[in-house]
Amino acid sequence: MPKQNFDDFLRKELADTQVASEYLNAALEGGSSEEFLIALRNVAQAHGGIGELAELAKLNRQAMYKMLSEAGNPTLGNLLNLLKVIGIRITFTPARNKKAA
Repeated sequence: MPKQNFDDFLRKELADTQVASEYLNAALEGGSSEEFLIALRNVAQAHGGIGELAELAKLNRQAMYKMLSEAGNPTLGNLLNLLKVIGIRITFTPARNKKAA
């Protein structure tokens, strides 16, 4: 049986949008924007690659590479376009229970 390297395994797992969603949520909970961008790049690579997704999301390929770099700073619109093409959406939940005043 051939050995499967970690990157291949990760891409295969992240091709499932449920797994990809949980992976992105875990990266966000880590609190680092760099961690999230690395995770987002991994998810993008698992869903066709940066070039293909840029085209589908109607984004410039070079801008997509830049936005997914460790120093990237995607706009909300670009992030939403990318996630929509992948098949993931953002939802919000309270950070903690707050008693009504």
